[in-house]
Amino acid sequence: MSNFKSIVSLQFFFFSSISLLLLIPSCLAYNVVNFGAKGDGKTDSTAPFLRAWMSACSSTSPSNVYVPKGTYLIRPVTFTGPCRSRIEFRIDGTIVAPVDYNVIGGSNFWILFYKVSRLSIYGGTIDAKGHNFWSCRRSGHSCPPGARSITLLWCDNVVVSGLKSLNSQIMNMAIDYSSHVRVEKIRIRSPSGSPNTDGIHIENSRDITITDSIIQTGDDCISIGTGSMNMWIQKIGCGPGHGISIGSLANSLNEAGVQNITVANSVFTKTQNGVRVKSWARPSNSYAKNLIFRNLVMRNVGYPILIDQNYCPDNNCPQQNSGVKVSQVTYKNIKGTSSTQEAIKLDCSQTNPCSGITLQDIKLTFVDPHLKRPALTYCKNAQGTHRGTVLPRSCF
Repeated sequence: MSNFKSIVSLQFFFFSSISLLLLIPSCLAYNVVNFGAKGDGKTDSTAPFLRAWMSACSSTSPSNVYVPKGTYLIRPVTFTGPCRSRIEFRIDGTIVAPVDYNVIGGSNFWILFYKVSRLSIYGGTIDAKGHNFWSCRRSGHSCPPGARSITLLWCDNVVVSGLKSLNSQIMNMAIDYSSHVRVEKIRIRSPSGSPNTDGIHIENSRDITITDSIIQTGDDCISIGTGSMNMWIQKIGCGPGHGISIGSLANSLNEAGVQNITVANSVFTKTQNGVRVKSWARPSNSYAKNLIFRNLVMRNVGYPILIDQNYCPDNNCPQQNSGVKVSQVTYKNIKGTSSTQEAIKLDCSQTNPCSGITLQDIKLTFVDPHLKRPALTYCKNAQGTHRGTVLPRSCF
């Protein structure tokens, strides 16, 4: 009997110990409220956020900056690394910018993570309150340049999951000079008329994944700038907005190219463009190559498939030929409706024609209920092949 009691006591001790271990958090938590932040939406909580970050970043154990429920007002802030261990930034509340757009508008960045590795950003909402800034831009008055809502600059090994970004002054999220970044399950929303409010802009970065997200903006849902490579984009709901774009390229003569980009399994709804490669018509040593666009649905989209090497949105056009070389681009299994008669438009450079273009299993129809005109394909200085059924008819 005593042996039985000893075994029971030992089992109880063992399982109790396991339960206690499971209750111990995997990382040290630094609650911004404990550092003086107030979730009333009025009190400036920038300094408390920074104090919480510096404490967490200096920890030798994995740490967590925690933003509990509430509304926290912060000014432009830079969370600087490198940190001594893995770090989380977990948001259960809402972070808002000051109502006066000048407070963040002259800083270029609102929330900046700089030189941070092994970073995870989870959940929550950030609201830059960009409406008054957009009104200033539309009025033609003198305005500050505007701030990106959240930026990763020189960061590595980052996960951004479950974040909601609202009403950015300009770009909602920017990824610059960073690598091994995964963005998932995010929601971006800016009105369709808001200028230059790209959803996610990537530049000079590599090994980037963007997946399972809904992006509604006044500019590109996702824009991929110079020096970007090895990107996987899938399961995106895009619209309203300007679609998913490579470029614009040829902003300068000496410019890094873009390569190894895949956009797959996504839906575009009432966007100005679908999948687009755009470059200015001027000399450049840049390039865009090894691009794959596949398994896409277009719903009343302007120019669902577009290469535009005469890009000129402001009518101040260079009137030259683009030096950007566009090659090895595959469009496969793209179906739906176009709001422009030219459903496929490949307008390439006269001095540097597009090459290696593949159109495969395309079915795009023109939404024209009154005249019932067919969708068309327009090709200029483009070389390639087609496979399977291609509608409108391929020019190759």
